[in-house]
Amino acid sequence: MDIASLIFSPTFLATIIRMTTPLLYASLAGIVVAQVGMMNLAIESTMLTAALMGVLFSAWTHSAWLGLLIAVAIGVLMSFVIAYAALVLKADMFMNGVAFNLMMAGGTTFILYVVTGSKGMSSGVMSLTLPTVDIPLLRDIPVLGEVLSGHNVLTYIAVLMAVLMHVFLFKTKLGLRLRMVGQNDSAAESVGINSVRIKILAMCIAGVMAALGGCFMSMGYVSWFQTNMTAGRGFIGMASAALGGNHPLGGALASLLFGTADAVANTASTLNIPSELVRMLPYLVTMIGLVAAAKSAGKMKRKKVDKP
Repeated sequence: MDIASLIFSPTFLATIIRMTTPLLYASLAGIVVAQVGMMNLAIESTMLTAALMGVLFSAWTHSAWLGLLIAVAIGVLMSFVIAYAALVLKADMFMNGVAFNLMMAGGTTFILYVVTGSKGMSSGVMSLTLPTVDIPLLRDIPVLGEVLSGHNVLTYIAVLMAVLMHVFLFKTKLGLRLRMVGQNDSAAESVGINSVRIKILAMCIAGVMAALGGCFMSMGYVSWFQTNMTAGRGFIGMASAALGGNHPLGGALASLLFGTADAVANTASTLNIPSELVRMLPYLVTMIGLVAAAKSAGKMKRKKVDKP
C-alpha cells in the first residue's frame, strides 16, 4: 500500500484528530498565558508530569477520572509555583520554565524508576484509561462516523475547551480584564485590577490545559507512560499559539496543521522511508510555520508604519 492510499482514508483523518488533541491543549495553555503578556516555557514539563501522575494515581485509586483530577491538580500547582516565583519573588520567568523542563525531564524518569523499577515504561503499573465516546447517529454514517466518532473523551473536551476559551477571553468581564493586563498592566492597575492575581490565574488555567494534554497522551492515546513521551509537543503547542495569533480558534487551526504533519510522520513510518526523516517532519513543519508567521507579522508592521 502506497502513502497516497494511506493518507486519503478515514483512518488517517481520525489519526489527525488524535494527534491534534495534545497540541490543542498545549496551544490553549500558551494562548491564555500570552494574553496576559507572559510566556510559560514549562508547558512541556507540565504535560510530561501530568502524564506520569495520571497513570500512577489512576492505578493507585483504581479510578481513571480520579487519576485525571489529581494530575490536573498537580499541573495547576506547578504553574502556580512558577507564577509565584516569577511575579512575587521576582525570579526570571524564562529561567523558571527552563529549570522546570530540565528538572521534570529527569524527575519523571526517577519517579517512574522508584515506583516501577523501570526507567523506560510504566508497564508494571495497572493504570486505567479514560473512555472513548461513540456519538449516536453520527457513528452509523459511513466515513464521517469513522472520522469523528469513537475518540477518547479528552478529544471532545479539547474541542469544547477551545470554544470555551474563546468565550472566556472575548465575551466575559474576567477575560476582558485578563486581556487588559496583557495590553498594559499599569493601566489595568490604575482602574483597580490586581495584575499579579490575574497573571497567576492565567498561569493556573494554562496548568489545567497542559495537564489535560499530558493525561491524554498516557490515558487516552495509549494506556501507559513512557520516558519523554511528550516529545516536544508542549513547545509545538506554543508554536501553534503564536502561529494562530494567540487566538483560541487560530491556535486550533494551527494545531490541526501540526497534527496533520504528526499524522503524516506516523503513517510514513510504516513505509520504506528513513526513520530519521520521518521523525523530523513535525518539527520541520513547525519551523516553517513560525517563519511564515514572523514574515506575515513583519509585513503587517511595515504597512502600519507606511500609513500616513
